[in-house]
Amino acid sequence: MIARVLLVDDHPVVRTGLRAVIDAHEGITVVGEAATGEEAIALASHLQPDVVLCDLRLGEGLDGVATTAALRAAAFAPAVLILTTFDRDAEILSAMEAGAAGYLLKEVPPETIIEAIRTAANGGMYLPGELATRVVRGIRKPVPRLTERELDVLKLLATGASNQEIARSLFVTEATIKSHLTHIFRKLEVDSRSRAVHIAQETGLISSH
Repeated sequence: MIARVLLVDDHPVVRTGLRAVIDAHEGITVVGEAATGEEAIALASHLQPDVVLCDLRLGEGLDGVATTAALRAAAFAPAVLILTTFDRDAEILSAMEAGAAGYLLKEVPPETIIEAIRTAANGGMYLPGELATRVVRGIRKPVPRLTERELDVLKLLATGASNQEIARSLFVTEATIKSHLTHIFRKLEVDSRSRAVHIAQETGLISSH
């Protein structure tokens, strides 16, 4: 059986590189390429690939997680492998919860990508050892759920803003910010502003960039 693959990445050079890797191996063929999640869903319906190799960040529109969920919910549901540079726990768990058959970092050797495609095409799950451990750990200890306002506070906290500056930016009182920080510290199980920011970035609650 030849595994049919759809490539989804918003960078043409990445798609070209992946196509070259796949074309060098027998038993796997690229049947199409998409630059957005929306395009991927439309093409998958038409091409009916066995595996969709999808980036996590796809510019504007649907991201890799939303694309995965939509593909897996379709009448013809291909296996979806996430191939990305992002390796935060929250992103890995979100992809797996959406139905991904695996999660790979773009730094892996070409042979690993090929092995993952073959595994997914045969109905299996592919997670390198370290990522598998992190997924299990994440299931046992889920990423804390913060409110939108608490995330807003954390993002400003990460810039080094003071309570007064955060309050001014969010048009609330300093007392309200202190209350939010108390809840944030409790949920993240930390006792300092710097630790809260570190944990939030490490788990993917806020960007580290």
